[in-house]
Amino acid sequence: MQNWHVILIIVFVLAVIWSNIALLKYSAKMDMKSFNQDPIEKAKRSLAEKAKQQDSKSDDQES
Repeated sequence: MQNWHVILIIVFVLAVIWSNIALLKYSAKMDMKSFNQDPIEKAKRSLAEKAKQQDSKSDDQES
């Protein structure tokens, strides 16, 4: 194996390690409130909002 192959592999490994550390630092600063939400409750709220939008559209068309 030539020297530049070894250097390229070392650089690649260091880049992967550095990117993983950067990702950990970034994810540590993220707000975890959105991850702790119950998906069923979120879906219920979404359906309720869609129903309200459809009701308001139908009210506008009747007027």
